Order: sequence, then C-alpha cells, then structure tokens
Amino acid sequence: MPQTADDMDAVAVRTWCSLALEALGREREAIDAINVYPVADGDTGTNLYLTVESATQAVEAVFAAHETGTTVPVAADAVRAMAHGALIGARGNSGTILAQLLRGMAGVLADGHDADHLRRALTRAAAAARQAVAHPVEGTVLTVATAAAAAAGRTADDAGTAAVAQAAYEGARTALEATPGQLAVLGRAGVVDAGGRGLVTVLGALVEAVSGRAPEHTYAAVPATVVPALQDCAEGGPAFEVIYLLEATDGAVDRLRTRLDGLGDSLVVVGGDGLWNVHVHVDDAGAAVEAGVEAGRPYRIRITHFGADRVHPHTEPVQRAVVVVVPGDGLRGLCKEAGATTVLARPGELPASGELVDAIRRAHAREVVLLPNDAELRHTAAAAAEQARAEGVRVALIPTRAAVQGIAALAVHEPDRSFDEDVVAMTAAAGATRYAELAVAERQSWTMAGICQAGDILGLIDGDVAVIGEDVPETARNVLDRMLAAGGELVTLVLGDDVPDTLADELEEHVREGYLAVDTVVYRGGPPCAPLLIGVE
Repeated sequence: MPQTADDMDAVAVRTWCSLALEALGREREAIDAINVYPVADGDTGTNLYLTVESATQAVEAVFAAHETGTTVPVAADAVRAMAHGALIGARGNSGTILAQLLRGMAGVLADGHDADHLRRALTRAAAAARQAVAHPVEGTVLTVATAAAAAAGRTADDAGTAAVAQAAYEGARTALEATPGQLAVLGRAGVVDAGGRGLVTVLGALVEAVSGRAPEHTYAAVPATVVPALQDCAEGGPAFEVIYLLEATDGAVDRLRTRLDGLGDSLVVVGGDGLWNVHVHVDDAGAAVEAGVEAGRPYRIRITHFGADRVHPHTEPVQRAVVVVVPGDGLRGLCKEAGATTVLARPGELPASGELVDAIRRAHAREVVLLPNDAELRHTAAAAAEQARAEGVRVALIPTRAAVQGIAALAVHEPDRSFDEDVVAMTAAAGATRYAELAVAERQSWTMAGICQAGDILGLIDGDVAVIGEDVPETARNVLDRMLAAGGELVTLVLGDDVPDTLADELEEHVREGYLAVDTVVYRGGPPCAPLLIGVE
C-alpha cells in the first residue's frame, strides 16, 4: 500500500522504489519507443527499469535483514541502499544518470527526511548529475531534473513533503514538454526526451509514495508514439557503448574522465567513496577498458555494438531455445527433459531480470521463446527480453501466467518450424489453458468466495479465490468441477512434493467418471506453498 505519512522515512523509500519499478514496467515500451538521443537504440525505458530494479532489490535486502518484523530500518539505511543498488545496477546513459540523481538525494536524505531535506536533496541530485556528465546538454534528463529541483525549492517553508514532491513532479513534467524545442533531434522526431520522461515517471512514484495518491497525469502531454525510422532521426556517433564498475581513487577517476573524454562521447562517471560506474560511447572499446584498468579495477564490463548482433564466443549458437521459469525442482527436471533452459522461482522470491537474461545467454541460441509463468513477472520478463534483443538475440515473450500454461506451450514447441509459427502455436496452447492452484489460508480474510479462516484450503481459478474448503481432496474436486463445466479435453495435475499419490488417483477417477473423453496427466514438483496446480485445456 502507498505510504501516507508526510515523511521520507525508510518505509516511504521502500514504497517509492516499488512504485517506481511498477510504473517503469508499464511505461518501459513507450519510453523505449521515443529514445532518439544520444543514440536511437530504443532501450532507455529498459535501462531505467533495470537500474530501479537493482535499487529496489538493495532496499528489500535491508528490510529483509530485520528478520523479527518488529522494527524497520532507519531512513539513512534505506536511501543509502537505494543509491548503492542503483549505482551497481545502472544501465545505459539514462540509468547511469538516474543512479547519480539517487545518490545525490541519498547524501541529503540520510541526514533527515522532512520536507526541507527533500528540497535540498532534489537540488543536490540535479547538481550531482550535471557534474557527472562530461558535456551536459539542455533538453535532456538533466534539464528535467534541474526544473524539478527549482520547482521544489519554490514551495513555501511550511509545505509538507507531499507538497514538495508534487511541485517537483509538476516542474519536471512542464520541463519535459519543452524538450523538443531545446534539442533538435527531439524536435525532428516529434518526441520528448526519453530519459526525462523516465524521470517524470520516477517522480510520479515519489508523489504517490509520500501522499498515497498517484498524480493525475503520469507523463507529458506530448505524444509518445513509436518513432518511425528511428535511425533517420538520430545523429551519427561512436560504434560501441562501454559500461563497467570501477574501484578507484578520486584522483584516478579524474584522470580517467579526461582520457575517456578524448576517446568518445556520452561520458558519464558516477559514484564515489571508491566505487564508480563508468559509461561512455566510443569507437575503440578496448581502449576504454584499458583506461579503466589503468585507473583501478574495472569489473562487470558490458560492451554493446550499436546496431550489431551480439556474437557468441567459442561455439556456434543453436537456432532456437525455450527459457522457462519453474516453481519447483520437479517441474525443472521435466522442462529440462523437454530441452528447455530453466530458471527456478524460489518460494516468496521471483527471479530478477538479470537472472532471466543470464538464462537466455545460457540457452546460447539465435532465437529464444521466454515463458515467465507468473503474472507478476510480466514487466521483469519484458525488460529481460529487451536486454537480450539488444545483444542480438531474437526473443519472443509469451505472457504465461502459470506453470501449467508453460507446460502446455512447451508441449507443442517444434524447433523445426519457422519461429513465428512456433510462437503462434505455443501462444495459442498457453492461452487455451485455464489454470488453478490450491493454497492454505494464512489468516482470516475476505475473498471473492466469502470469508476464509486460517488453515482453510483455497481454490484459486485464474488468480481469484473461487472455492473455500476444509481439505485438499474436496477443494480440488470442486475446483475441477467449476473448470470443466466450461468444457475441456485435458486436465494437468501438478502435485506438491508432500502430497500423497492417492490424491492424484482420486482426482483422475473423479474426472474419468464425471467427464467423458477428458484425459488427465500428472506431474510431481509443484511449488512448496501450493499442494496442487491444475490446468484445463
């Protein structure tokens, strides 16, 4: 739930990160579509999402350290974790600048979290971002950040934190609308600055975090449509983007800035206290990395060739692979036997986009079908797919919402037919599969099926509670009856490890006796938190 206290305490920081990640997930494709500066590579929204995802994970780790649940971290711990997470996970030009903005804010908010500290934090953030960019350009995210800080600074002395955040948001939004008139490449394309739009989205999440109400408008009124012929709108530039983390002293980084500035453009160096994130566009990627070696210890080195497919080393890639997220080891083995590359979803912890990208790389294929198998992974999976596409892999994301839909899609996968035909067939199979699961109620609560008590067995169909029962067999039969009332040809049962085989026998008999010509298949290895998963095709 959104934070409603007029204060930037640790809970508000956590809420801000969560809301910003969710908002960037919704806006990612639209922001990618208007990315024409500094390079028209269509990844600004994705890079911002990945940067905020890293910040969010760092904040969640701080909260997880308070295992008793009776206390929460202090604000200083939360904002420092947010800034550090953004720094180590920053992607692209826009993500690196956002990391510096968050670092600038953290330096002030660590000392206090009232309205006055928020004003000063926004001012510090805008100044720090400009200092990090070798050659600041107006009409970019830097302009939007400066306008946000100025608008916050004009609020009354007795204004609360929510009023300061709202003023910053409105100032940023107004500045964003003006960016096409400040930067020629934006004017030619008829779009606002992509990084600036992302910052407006992040500030909108801040407003909601401290006030409990989302802004009326989430982005500028300038249309954010897919830009035709993006490359025609862009200006020429170096061939490579080079990014790495660097452990180095302040003096060594000053010399590095001078060296890299002579090698290329779009130079952004952010960080401090011995840890830096370096971003630059160059023609000689090796020289940029060598400069980092001379300055200190570079690691997590990422080199992207603009407009070129990623070349996988050592071995020739296979033509096509499937990457699937699975909730348990049993299904992991099943999917591996079918030839899929798997990512395990641990109890209470969904995989991050980096894990999905790593799995796509491990698949080592030119074409990849990605099956997330969870509705909450839709934005994360989309960001991972976009990142993999930037590395030259053709990725199709099928929005499966449950493991049984993934099983159905994998069952019709045929790598010998065309990629498009295969994706259509797999999508159709997943879409034709209704899904359900049984879960144990943890507490008394209201549901769509009525009031449940702690220990009740809940039958969820397509994500909503439809049946409340006292035991697993009875609830499972009721769920099956509801699902099969609309017809079906195949029932898939996935049993949890602790569920006896007799349950599968009982349910198979129930289907056989009540529904003619409906087959049943049974698998082991469902998630620990759900005794039974059900699919009906």
